[in-house]
Parts: sequence; structure tokens; C-alpha cells
Amino acid sequence: MTDSPSFNDQNTDQTRSIRSFVLRQGHMTAAQQRAIDHLWPQFGLDYQDKLLDLNHVFQRPAPKILEIGFGMGVATAAIAQNQPEKDFLAIDVHGPGVGNLLKLIAEQQLSNIRVMRHDAVEVIQHMLSHNSLDGIHIFFPDPWHKKRHHKRRLIQLEFIRQLLPKLKTGGYIHLATDWQEYAKQMLDVLNQCPALTNTATDYAEKPAYRPETKFEARGKRLGHGVWDIIFIKNQ
Repeated sequence: MTDSPSFNDQNTDQTRSIRSFVLRQGHMTAAQQRAIDHLWPQFGLDYQDKLLDLNHVFQRPAPKILEIGFGMGVATAAIAQNQPEKDFLAIDVHGPGVGNLLKLIAEQQLSNIRVMRHDAVEVIQHMLSHNSLDGIHIFFPDPWHKKRHHKRRLIQLEFIRQLLPKLKTGGYIHLATDWQEYAKQMLDVLNQCPALTNTATDYAEKPAYRPETKFEARGKRLGHGVWDIIFIKNQ
């Protein structure tokens, strides 16, 4: 399950098992459902097994940022509002979060976000052209705390190898987690990619564009850490 030339047949079966999400039950509010019903035709993108022309979708040739797993979309909307010169393709599978982000788009009158409700791995494989992205955000992916579940983590070498061809030279990958052991794994995975260069010695300072979530602020008050990892594609 890859369109990256860096994969060989031995890796293919393993990469087919990578998924960008875990389905969980969540309550859809009436406002979130209304947002989906009324705003999806304007800001939603349906999955198709063909390449997507992002400049056509956003009707302009601006830098394109992919966000995988946006939760309730609060940080996504804030980043897009503060960076109107960039366009954001936000992917998640959870209905309440999709509805909430669409609601925020309308409330904040944002024009630079498009939303997909699908497995991001399939979108990356089949819909994103090589060298089409200027940045990739993956904030607080499921850490799968138990050791026997670590194989389910999204940030694995096979997945990063799928992402890299989609990223332009000079583009960046920004990961963030509040689980230290996962942060170490993330750092190790990205360090294994010769095409990537760390912007810091190890962990980066939180950039101004990533807002602090309520969950993150609460964790810090309790003494929990948050680790940002930012690498640049150098070739």
C-alpha cells in the first residue's frame, strides 16, 4: 500500500496495515450535524481514487499544509486564521470533530481550510501528488500506551516514507505529543530518514503558530511535558 518508490515488495504488506485513526464513538451535537449538512458542499472534500489538484481546490497557488488528525479542529482553525496566506487540508474520521471544524470555519469566516473525513493513509496514497505539500502537521496522535499496541502507532518509518514524496524540498514535518516515550520514537523514526534534517538538536521549541490547547495547558499545570519535533526535507 504505497506509491513511494522507496518501498519494496517486502514492505508492502506491512504498510497496508497502517491506519491514521481508531474509530471511537462520539456524540454529534445538533450544531455539528447542521454544519456538516450545510457546509460540506463548500468546505468538504469526498475521497476519490484520483489525484487532487490542491491549487484548483483552493482557487489559488498558495503554500499547502496537510494536517492529519485534527481532533475538534480548534487548533486547526486558529492556525489557519493566523496564517491566511497558507491553505490547509485537514483530515480526520470522527464525525463530531468534522462537524465542529466546519462550524468553526463558518464562525471565523475562514476560506483557507478544506476538510476530509477519511483515512489519511489512503488520501496520501491515492489523492496527493508528489511535491504538492509545503508542510505536514500531526499533533497529538494516539500514543497507544501499552507496549503490545506500539505497532499501531501512526508514526512509523513506513508511514513517513509514504509522506516524504508528497513534501516539497524545503517543506517541513511537525509532530507533537504529550507522551515522552512516543516522542523518543518519533525522533528516532525521523532521524532514520536521510532526506530529513532536524531543526533542533533533538526537540524543538513550540513554534508560535501552534496554539496551546486546553488539554495541553491542563497537562502542563499537572507537570506533564509536551514535545514538538520539526524536520525539514533537504532533498
